[in-house]
Amino acid sequence: MAESAKKVAQQAEDRLEKVAENVRERFDRVTEGRFTDKVKEGRFLDQVDHGIDRARADERRKKQGGST
Repeated sequence: MAESAKKVAQQAEDRLEKVAENVRERFDRVTEGRFTDKVKEGRFLDQVDHGIDRARADERRKKQGGST
């Protein structure tokens, strides 16, 4: 009886490992295309922050006697 229980447990573990592997592969396929594309397209860039940074740089130049 103990031998058959070990066999069943091993089969269940093997199936779970296959399921986990499939889930990882599918997740990678789904996120690779979408997340990577968003990053490459610059969708996470915050234009407001860039404007503020530019304005700060302009003010710094004005204070140092430069032009904008």
